[in-house]
Amino acid sequence: MRLLRAFAAAALAVLALTGCSTATAQRAVPSLPRTERDRDDLIDAAQQVLVDRCLAGRGLTLPNASAPRDHSASAPQDHSASAPQDRRLQGALFGRGRPELSVTLATGYTVTAHTDGCLAAAERDLYGDQRLWFRTRVVVNNLRAEAQQRMKRDPDYRAATARWTRCVTPAHGARPGRPDPAVSTRCARESGLTRLRARLEPALLARVRAERHGQLTTYRQLRTRALRRAADLYAERTVQVTLKKGSDPS
Repeated sequence: MRLLRAFAAAALAVLALTGCSTATAQRAVPSLPRTERDRDDLIDAAQQVLVDRCLAGRGLTLPNASAPRDHSASAPQDHSASAPQDRRLQGALFGRGRPELSVTLATGYTVTAHTDGCLAAAERDLYGDQRLWFRTRVVVNNLRAEAQQRMKRDPDYRAATARWTRCVTPAHGARPGRPDPAVSTRCARESGLTRLRARLEPALLARVRAERHGQLTTYRQLRTRALRRAADLYAERTVQVTLKKGSDPS
């Protein structure tokens, strides 16, 4: 995950457009952003703030992405000193040792994560339960992949895929690793693969989502908690800035 301060600052400004109160210490509960994109941005920005705080507590900071390093020939870099620092930063951010969390998906892939880094600490603050959030998020984010995996096992889909393969394979020679896009598109249409995919994938995705209803519900609940925490964090930071500027908190 790339954590950029410039993005965090911009995303925290989202709530300023939704009418939240910032002038008093006894602040009103800020309203949440209206669009899913803005809500994602707010959570990401709050996570960045929490990660920065955690790293600062360990005497570390993320490099400023907007200030590239000088690699000119006239200013040689001392990489011997930066390498240990980079490793320390990576460990503090993502955790060290063997991952404590692991989820094996229906597709066969295994996703892992640590519980001891600043990113994990930020997720605990936002979602309340990092382990539950990790398991739920990984499953929910791969629902379409699970549906596609089931589609590949469908007999009609397998037959259409075989027809597509014969179509893109030259009369004399092996099937190219990357068929010409125009040929691939034509063969997908002529083999019925395009039509079949358009029919099967939505139906299978709906079935997978129904089977994962409990995890989808948990995902929404945890995400709502994170949104509320992110909004509170924004309000806290805004009041702090206001007080620093000399506003009367009474």
